[in-house]
Amino acid sequence: MTKTKKLDSKLEGEGNYSAAKVYDDATRDFIAKGKVSAAAAEAKRAVDSSEGPELARAEAKGKAHAAPENPKKSKP
Repeated sequence: MTKTKKLDSKLEGEGNYSAAKVYDDATRDFIAKGKVSAAAAEAKRAVDSSEGPELARAEAKGKAHAAPENPKKSKP
């Protein structure tokens, strides 16, 4: 979301399409600016550091709230 742009607050049914568009636009911008490799390298550094166990606990906590994985769905 841009600093000056506000999301439309009206009910959008099954999904918040304006928020999804803002997210998609920001993701495309992040990729287009070539920031993926640097972010991946920083994430690897964090996981491989003393921060790793804390990150693993946070990941497990987040996954505990997620729906179970579909065994029929292939992973990339």
